[in-house]
Amino acid sequence: MGYLNLQFEKNSVFLVTGGAGFIGSNLCEAILNLGYQVRCLDDLSTGKQENVDFLMDRVGYTFIKGDIKDLDTCMRACKGVDYVMNEAAWGSVPRSIEMPLFYEENNIRGTLNMMEAARTQGVKKFVYASSSSVYGDHPVLPKVEGQEGNLLSPYALTKRADEEYGKLYKRLYGLDTYGLRYFNVFGRRQDPDGAYAAVIPKFIRQLLHGEVPIINGDGKQSRDFTYIDNVIEANLKACLAPSEAAGEAFNVAYGGREYLIDIYYDLCKALEINVEPVFGPDRAGDIKHSNADISKAKKLLGYDPDYDFASGIALAIEWYKENLK
Repeated sequence: MGYLNLQFEKNSVFLVTGGAGFIGSNLCEAILNLGYQVRCLDDLSTGKQENVDFLMDRVGYTFIKGDIKDLDTCMRACKGVDYVMNEAAWGSVPRSIEMPLFYEENNIRGTLNMMEAARTQGVKKFVYASSSSVYGDHPVLPKVEGQEGNLLSPYALTKRADEEYGKLYKRLYGLDTYGLRYFNVFGRRQDPDGAYAAVIPKFIRQLLHGEVPIINGDGKQSRDFTYIDNVIEANLKACLAPSEAAGEAFNVAYGGREYLIDIYYDLCKALEINVEPVFGPDRAGDIKHSNADISKAKKLLGYDPDYDFASGIALAIEWYKENLK
């Protein structure tokens, strides 16, 4: 894994917001495994206590139940912290279309609260989750930073706003911010349940439980599916990135392109299950094709992902086989 040899100052303290979520819990675990202290901040609205229960007895781990929409909570959580990884946000394009006001409050104001707290408390680096959704309807592949189209959902708008605040906080206040545009992250501890669950764990759960999965659209949409350990690497390397690279946003992906229908049949083959899917309507706000150019992250962050889709999906399948009830 490309982050195991990274070194920070002794006794470094990390704050991971949304730390009980899929990406956040994996970040907390990785930081502890490197020998540093981590604070996990989560209001458990979408994160799950069970994702971090196994960390509770680890030396250097602290759990704070709190909401990033509350500035005082953010201030207290950032006190004495060296690095912030802001993963706290509500995902899901379709849900954001149903709940635009909540997404503005949580994803924009919450992130702004965290940036302000980090600035006030003297945090060294502020790394935050953005999204490939900021590319909107721009048709060109691969997606390159600086070539964005019209936004297609309130969720995408919140992430674009976060990036603009990230630029401002670097320019106005000198806070080193790094936005990571995640492309369809998957892997261990990703929630397979609920109407807005990510497609890979949802398919795996349905197939293992004898259900018939529904594919939205014709299945010919493509994505740059990105294994969780690549995302961990990007976050940690952003914390070590030069100040000259701050105020920018970076694609975080592998740089591949997988078609949804192919993934479905690959999962069926791996699980030794033969079930034809049902095709449903396209989802509002979805991008048809998504594939990342990761050269900027490679150059400025030193990002060099280890896991292509094939190696990542094999690990994910094994995890779900062992952990799905």
